Amino acid sequence: METRQRTAFRAFIKRHAVLTYFILVFALVWGLPLIIISIAGPSTLLGTGAELTSPADLPPLMYLVSLASPLSIALAGIVVIALAYGRVGLRDLRSRLFLWRLGVRWYAVALLTAPLLMTAILGALSLTSNAFIPGIITADDKASLLVAGLVAGLVAGFFEEIGWTGFATHELRKRHGLLATGLLVGLPWCLLHLPLSAGTASGAVPQALSVAAPFFWWLPYRVLMVWVYDHTQSVLMAMLMHLAGVACAFVLLSSAMVGIPDLIFNVVFGATLWVLVAAVAAADRRKLSRREFDQLSAQSRFSR
Repeated sequence: METRQRTAFRAFIKRHAVLTYFILVFALVWGLPLIIISIAGPSTLLGTGAELTSPADLPPLMYLVSLASPLSIALAGIVVIALAYGRVGLRDLRSRLFLWRLGVRWYAVALLTAPLLMTAILGALSLTSNAFIPGIITADDKASLLVAGLVAGLVAGFFEEIGWTGFATHELRKRHGLLATGLLVGLPWCLLHLPLSAGTASGAVPQALSVAAPFFWWLPYRVLMVWVYDHTQSVLMAMLMHLAGVACAFVLLSSAMVGIPDLIFNVVFGATLWVLVAAVAAADRRKLSRREFDQLSAQSRFSR
Protein backbone atom coordinates (compact mmCIF):
# COMPACT_ATOMS: atom_id res chain seq x y z
CA MET A 1 0.00 0.00 0.00
CA GLU A 2 2.78 2.42 0.99
CA THR A 3 4.78 1.53 -2.14
CA ARG A 4 1.72 2.18 -4.30
CA GLN A 5 1.24 5.59 -2.68
CA ARG A 6 4.88 6.52 -3.28
CA THR A 7 4.55 5.45 -6.92
CA ALA A 8 1.38 7.50 -7.35
CA PHE A 9 3.03 10.51 -5.70
CA ARG A 10 6.09 10.26 -7.97
CA ALA A 11 3.84 9.92 -11.04
CA PHE A 12 1.91 13.04 -9.98
CA ILE A 13 5.11 15.06 -9.46
CA LYS A 14 6.49 13.84 -12.78
CA ARG A 15 3.29 14.82 -14.58
CA HIS A 16 3.36 18.32 -13.05
CA ALA A 17 7.12 18.63 -12.56
CA VAL A 18 7.65 22.14 -13.98
CA LEU A 19 4.64 23.60 -12.17
CA THR A 20 5.80 21.95 -8.94
CA TYR A 21 9.23 23.47 -9.45
CA PHE A 22 7.90 27.01 -9.99
CA ILE A 23 5.64 26.78 -6.92
CA LEU A 24 8.52 25.50 -4.80
CA VAL A 25 10.87 28.23 -6.06
CA PHE A 26 8.47 31.05 -5.21
CA ALA A 27 7.62 29.51 -1.84
CA LEU A 28 11.30 29.25 -0.90
CA VAL A 29 12.53 32.55 -2.37
CA TRP A 30 9.64 34.77 -1.28
CA GLY A 31 8.84 32.88 1.90
CA LEU A 32 11.94 34.00 3.84
CA PRO A 33 11.55 37.76 3.09
CA LEU A 34 7.84 37.61 3.98
CA ILE A 35 8.63 35.95 7.31
CA ILE A 36 11.31 38.56 8.07
CA ILE A 37 9.00 41.44 7.13
CA SER A 38 6.13 40.03 9.21
CA ILE A 39 8.41 39.77 12.26
CA ALA A 40 10.69 42.80 11.98
CA GLY A 41 8.89 45.13 9.56
CA PRO A 42 9.56 46.12 5.93
CA SER A 43 12.40 48.54 6.79
CA THR A 44 14.51 45.52 7.75
CA LEU A 45 14.81 44.54 4.10
CA LEU A 46 14.01 47.72 2.18
CA GLY A 47 15.64 50.37 4.36
CA THR A 48 14.20 53.37 6.17
CA GLY A 49 12.29 54.86 3.26
CA ALA A 50 15.05 57.00 1.74
CA GLU A 51 15.25 56.78 -2.03
CA LEU A 52 17.46 53.96 -3.23
CA THR A 53 19.54 54.74 -6.28
CA SER A 54 21.32 51.41 -6.72
CA PRO A 55 21.47 47.89 -5.29
CA ALA A 56 24.46 49.04 -3.22
CA ASP A 57 22.10 51.18 -1.11
CA LEU A 58 20.08 48.18 0.08
CA PRO A 59 20.33 47.08 3.74
CA PRO A 60 22.81 44.27 4.59
CA LEU A 61 20.00 41.81 5.38
CA MET A 62 18.75 42.19 1.81
CA TYR A 63 22.09 40.86 0.60
CA LEU A 64 21.74 37.81 2.83
CA VAL A 65 18.28 37.16 1.38
CA SER A 66 19.71 37.65 -2.13
CA LEU A 67 22.39 35.05 -1.32
CA ALA A 68 19.78 32.58 -0.05
CA SER A 69 17.65 32.95 -3.19
CA PRO A 70 20.04 31.22 -5.64
CA LEU A 71 20.54 28.40 -3.15
CA SER A 72 16.75 28.01 -2.90
CA ILE A 73 16.38 27.92 -6.70
CA ALA A 74 19.04 25.21 -6.96
CA LEU A 75 17.48 23.23 -4.10
CA ALA A 76 14.03 23.38 -5.73
CA GLY A 77 15.41 21.95 -8.99
CA ILE A 78 17.29 19.14 -7.25
CA VAL A 79 14.30 18.21 -5.06
CA VAL A 80 11.87 18.03 -8.00
CA ILE A 81 14.32 15.99 -10.10
CA ALA A 82 14.86 13.59 -7.18
CA LEU A 83 11.11 13.21 -6.59
CA ALA A 84 10.17 12.82 -10.26
CA TYR A 85 13.11 10.89 -11.70
CA GLY A 86 15.10 9.57 -8.75
CA ARG A 87 18.80 8.75 -9.03
CA VAL A 88 18.63 8.47 -12.81
CA GLY A 89 17.50 12.09 -13.05
CA LEU A 90 20.18 13.29 -10.65
CA ARG A 91 22.89 11.46 -12.62
CA ASP A 92 21.62 13.01 -15.83
CA LEU A 93 21.74 16.48 -14.22
CA ARG A 94 25.31 15.86 -13.06
CA SER A 95 26.40 14.82 -16.57
CA ARG A 96 24.93 17.99 -18.10
CA LEU A 97 26.25 20.15 -15.28
CA PHE A 98 29.90 19.35 -15.95
CA LEU A 99 29.76 19.15 -19.74
CA TRP A 100 32.66 21.45 -20.68
CA ARG A 101 34.35 19.98 -23.77
CA LEU A 102 32.72 22.32 -26.25
CA GLY A 103 33.84 24.60 -29.04
CA VAL A 104 35.52 27.88 -28.15
CA ARG A 105 32.71 29.76 -29.90
CA TRP A 106 30.20 28.67 -27.26
CA TYR A 107 32.41 29.96 -24.47
CA ALA A 108 32.71 33.20 -26.43
CA VAL A 109 28.93 33.50 -26.83
CA ALA A 110 28.31 32.73 -23.16
CA LEU A 111 30.96 35.05 -21.74
CA LEU A 112 31.08 37.92 -24.24
CA THR A 113 27.48 38.57 -25.34
CA ALA A 114 26.56 40.73 -22.33
CA PRO A 115 29.92 42.52 -21.90
CA LEU A 116 30.29 43.49 -25.56
CA LEU A 117 26.70 44.65 -26.08
CA MET A 118 26.45 46.50 -22.76
CA THR A 119 29.77 48.27 -23.32
CA ALA A 120 28.86 49.27 -26.88
CA ILE A 121 25.40 50.56 -25.91
CA LEU A 122 26.63 52.46 -22.85
CA GLY A 123 29.47 53.91 -24.90
CA ALA A 124 27.06 55.20 -27.54
CA LEU A 125 24.53 56.51 -25.00
CA SER A 126 27.25 58.20 -22.92
CA LEU A 127 27.67 60.63 -25.82
CA THR A 128 24.22 61.99 -24.90
CA SER A 129 24.46 61.95 -21.09
CA ASN A 130 27.07 61.33 -18.39
CA ALA A 131 24.55 59.11 -16.60
CA PHE A 132 25.46 56.35 -19.08
CA ILE A 133 29.20 56.38 -18.30
CA PRO A 134 30.00 52.84 -17.08
CA GLY A 135 30.14 52.55 -13.32
CA ILE A 136 33.59 50.96 -13.35
CA ILE A 137 34.98 54.18 -14.86
CA THR A 138 33.49 56.51 -12.25
CA ALA A 139 33.92 54.20 -9.23
CA ASP A 140 36.46 55.23 -6.60
CA ASP A 141 37.31 51.63 -5.68
CA LYS A 142 37.37 49.78 -8.98
CA ALA A 143 38.91 46.59 -7.59
CA SER A 144 36.19 46.16 -4.95
CA LEU A 145 33.47 46.74 -7.54
CA LEU A 146 35.00 44.11 -9.85
CA VAL A 147 35.30 41.57 -7.05
CA ALA A 148 31.73 42.24 -5.85
CA GLY A 149 30.38 41.86 -9.39
CA LEU A 150 32.29 38.63 -9.95
CA VAL A 151 31.11 37.14 -6.64
CA ALA A 152 27.49 38.13 -7.33
CA GLY A 153 27.72 36.61 -10.81
CA LEU A 154 29.29 33.39 -9.57
CA VAL A 155 26.73 32.83 -6.82
CA ALA A 156 23.71 33.69 -8.97
CA GLY A 157 24.96 31.98 -12.12
CA PHE A 158 26.12 28.71 -10.59
CA PHE A 159 23.25 28.01 -8.22
CA GLU A 160 20.29 29.48 -10.12
CA GLU A 161 21.04 27.68 -13.37
CA ILE A 162 20.95 24.29 -11.66
CA GLY A 163 17.21 24.96 -11.42
CA TRP A 164 16.38 27.28 -14.34
CA THR A 165 18.41 25.43 -16.99
CA GLY A 166 19.32 22.09 -15.40
CA PHE A 167 15.66 21.35 -14.72
CA ALA A 168 13.09 23.84 -16.09
CA THR A 169 14.62 24.55 -19.51
CA HIS A 170 15.56 20.90 -20.01
CA GLU A 171 11.99 19.78 -19.25
CA LEU A 172 10.17 22.47 -21.20
CA ARG A 173 12.25 21.93 -24.35
CA LYS A 174 10.84 18.42 -24.56
CA ARG A 175 7.43 19.93 -25.37
CA HIS A 176 7.95 23.54 -26.48
CA GLY A 177 9.93 25.54 -29.00
CA LEU A 178 12.88 27.81 -28.32
CA LEU A 179 10.93 31.05 -27.89
CA ALA A 180 8.15 29.50 -25.81
CA THR A 181 10.66 27.82 -23.51
CA GLY A 182 12.61 31.06 -23.11
CA LEU A 183 9.46 32.96 -22.17
CA LEU A 184 8.10 30.24 -19.89
CA VAL A 185 11.38 30.19 -17.95
CA GLY A 186 12.08 33.90 -18.34
CA LEU A 187 8.80 35.23 -16.94
CA PRO A 188 9.10 33.47 -13.55
CA TRP A 189 12.79 34.40 -13.52
CA CYS A 190 11.85 38.07 -13.94
CA LEU A 191 8.93 37.97 -11.50
CA LEU A 192 11.16 36.47 -8.85
CA HIS A 193 13.35 39.60 -8.98
CA LEU A 194 10.44 42.05 -8.70
CA PRO A 195 11.12 42.93 -5.04
CA LEU A 196 14.70 43.90 -5.87
CA SER A 197 13.56 45.98 -8.86
CA ALA A 198 10.92 47.66 -6.69
CA GLY A 199 13.54 48.43 -4.08
CA THR A 200 15.65 50.39 -6.58
CA ALA A 201 12.81 52.02 -8.55
CA SER A 202 12.94 55.76 -9.17
CA GLY A 203 10.13 58.30 -9.05
CA ALA A 204 11.26 59.87 -12.33
CA VAL A 205 9.11 57.38 -14.28
CA PRO A 206 5.94 55.50 -13.26
CA GLN A 207 6.91 52.88 -10.69
CA ALA A 208 5.31 50.01 -12.63
CA LEU A 209 7.37 50.91 -15.71
CA SER A 210 10.53 51.38 -13.66
CA VAL A 211 10.09 48.00 -11.97
CA ALA A 212 9.38 46.25 -15.27
CA ALA A 213 12.24 47.95 -17.16
CA PRO A 214 14.79 45.15 -16.62
CA PHE A 215 12.28 42.72 -18.17
CA PHE A 216 13.02 44.35 -21.54
CA TRP A 217 16.40 42.63 -21.67
CA TRP A 218 16.08 39.78 -19.16
CA LEU A 219 13.52 37.99 -21.35
CA PRO A 220 15.49 38.00 -24.64
CA TYR A 221 18.66 37.20 -22.71
CA ARG A 222 16.94 34.11 -21.28
CA VAL A 223 15.83 33.09 -24.79
CA LEU A 224 19.47 33.31 -25.90
CA MET A 225 20.48 31.20 -22.90
CA VAL A 226 17.98 28.55 -24.00
CA TRP A 227 19.42 28.72 -27.53
CA VAL A 228 22.95 28.15 -26.19
CA TYR A 229 21.73 25.24 -24.07
CA ASP A 230 19.95 23.79 -27.13
CA HIS A 231 23.23 23.62 -29.00
CA THR A 232 25.45 22.44 -26.14
CA GLN A 233 23.23 20.58 -23.63
CA SER A 234 25.60 22.09 -21.06
CA VAL A 235 24.28 23.65 -17.86
CA LEU A 236 27.78 25.05 -17.40
CA MET A 237 27.33 27.28 -20.47
CA ALA A 238 24.11 28.70 -19.00
CA MET A 239 25.93 29.32 -15.71
CA LEU A 240 28.69 31.25 -17.50
CA MET A 241 26.17 33.29 -19.48
CA HIS A 242 24.22 34.13 -16.32
CA LEU A 243 27.47 35.02 -14.56
CA ALA A 244 28.45 37.39 -17.37
CA GLY A 245 25.06 39.13 -17.37
CA VAL A 246 24.98 39.68 -13.59
CA ALA A 247 28.63 40.72 -13.31
CA CYS A 248 28.35 43.20 -16.18
CA ALA A 249 25.15 44.74 -14.81
CA PHE A 250 26.84 45.08 -11.43
CA VAL A 251 30.07 46.59 -12.80
CA LEU A 252 28.93 48.63 -15.80
CA LEU A 253 25.56 50.10 -14.80
CA SER A 254 26.23 53.28 -12.86
CA SER A 255 24.23 54.34 -9.79
CA ALA A 256 23.62 57.62 -11.66
CA MET A 257 21.65 55.74 -14.31
CA VAL A 258 18.21 55.98 -12.70
CA GLY A 259 14.81 57.07 -13.93
CA ILE A 260 14.72 58.01 -17.62
CA PRO A 261 18.33 56.94 -18.38
CA ASP A 262 17.70 53.54 -16.79
CA LEU A 263 14.55 53.07 -18.87
CA ILE A 264 16.33 54.12 -22.07
CA PHE A 265 19.18 51.69 -21.49
CA ASN A 266 16.87 48.77 -20.72
CA VAL A 267 14.76 49.41 -23.83
CA VAL A 268 17.77 49.82 -26.15
CA PHE A 269 19.60 46.80 -24.72
CA GLY A 270 16.42 44.73 -24.85
CA ALA A 271 15.71 45.70 -28.47
CA THR A 272 19.28 44.78 -29.41
CA LEU A 273 18.95 41.36 -27.78
CA TRP A 274 15.62 40.70 -29.52
CA VAL A 275 17.30 41.48 -32.85
CA LEU A 276 20.01 38.98 -31.90
CA VAL A 277 17.33 36.40 -31.00
CA ALA A 278 15.72 36.89 -34.41
CA ALA A 279 19.10 36.53 -36.12
CA VAL A 280 20.05 33.26 -34.42
CA ALA A 281 16.55 31.88 -35.00
CA ALA A 282 16.80 32.69 -38.70
CA ALA A 283 20.27 31.14 -38.89
CA ASP A 284 19.01 27.98 -37.22
CA ARG A 285 16.11 27.76 -39.68
CA ARG A 286 18.48 28.12 -42.63
CA LYS A 287 20.72 25.36 -41.27
CA LEU A 288 17.69 23.12 -40.72
CA SER A 289 16.41 23.81 -44.23
CA ARG A 290 19.83 23.03 -45.70
CA ARG A 291 20.05 19.81 -43.72
CA GLU A 292 16.57 18.76 -44.88
CA PHE A 293 17.49 19.60 -48.49
CA ASP A 294 20.69 17.53 -48.25
CA GLN A 295 18.74 14.62 -46.78
CA LEU A 296 16.14 14.79 -49.57
CA SER A 297 18.89 14.97 -52.19
CA ALA A 298 20.64 11.97 -50.68
CA GLN A 299 17.37 10.01 -50.63
CA SER A 300 16.71 10.99 -54.23
CA ARG A 301 20.17 9.77 -55.35
CA PHE A 302 19.74 6.55 -53.39
CA SER A 303 16.32 5.87 -54.95
CA ARG A 304 17.82 6.07 -58.43
